[in-house]
Amino acid sequence: MKIAVLDDYLHLSQTVADWSPLKPQCEITVFDRHLAAAEAAPVLKPFDVICTLRERMPITDALLAQLPNLKMIAITGLYNRTLDVAAATRRGIVVSFTELRGTYRKATSELTWGLILAVARHIPHEACRMREGGWQSTIGITLAQRTLGLVGLGRQARHVLPVAKALGMNVIAWSPNLTDERAADAGVKRVDKGALFTESDVVSVHLVLGERTRGIIGAADLALMKPSAIFVNTARGPLVDEAALIKILQEKRIAGAGLDVFTHEPLADDSPLRKLPNVVLMPHQGHNVREFYEVAYADVVENIAAFAKGKPIRVLTPESNQSLNAG
Repeated sequence: MKIAVLDDYLHLSQTVADWSPLKPQCEITVFDRHLAAAEAAPVLKPFDVICTLRERMPITDALLAQLPNLKMIAITGLYNRTLDVAAATRRGIVVSFTELRGTYRKATSELTWGLILAVARHIPHEACRMREGGWQSTIGITLAQRTLGLVGLGRQARHVLPVAKALGMNVIAWSPNLTDERAADAGVKRVDKGALFTESDVVSVHLVLGERTRGIIGAADLALMKPSAIFVNTARGPLVDEAALIKILQEKRIAGAGLDVFTHEPLADDSPLRKLPNVVLMPHQGHNVREFYEVAYADVVENIAAFAKGKPIRVLTPESNQSLNAG
């Protein structure tokens, strides 16, 4: 079998997992760059198996139609919103997933705090100033007794909570389906959307992206934020009206933002976000820790080996993908 490992920018796939069980019968090609849409079909046409890295490579029905040799897609993660699982299944292509286990489950929530602290204390700016020979040029804020507003109260948001409480923050939450009971069970107060953006000193986004949540944070919501407030997004870029966020940051109507996700990724070189001094940017690093790669690629190898023996495991169905994607 010919196996394509996609988007392995960091050259980790072959070192964090043992691929030797596959090598006697498989030819493995690693792509350390992103394949543009126009080149994906001709480049991937010879392959029997494609291994994706999260959702970096959109795999549509149109692309699948141009890959006659494809028999299996091994995704990394529990689900994939940029893969047409229904079309793959209809074409007889097996889709496998990897499990969620180990410490990397908290990786995104840890980065959330990194971004909050980086913006609150101007860490990147001051660190660069120190290297250039400068000294104090900004003034930060403490987080104790301030209000953290969580947009979404799912798994990652719940991992954020213990740190907020340890810092002495007041926590409120809102999501389209959040109930008073679920909020109370997590030890937070449910508020309406307007109150969350009005009252929060830090707004942190933790929703799953779907058709109902795309663009759910718009200009009107951002306009309610305090001039001293911080906006953080480690969930998905398209949850937010990016143009509205850029405008409010350019006009300094909020204190700053910490962003790990964007409407289009990779972020364009000429994006205005790259030039804003009140924004801390990360290149979608939420899940991007060694522990994730170790778990994901170990499962990928197991999945391909089982498929090669005619006994697929961890098979992702259209129904389960849709359910998990919907949160």
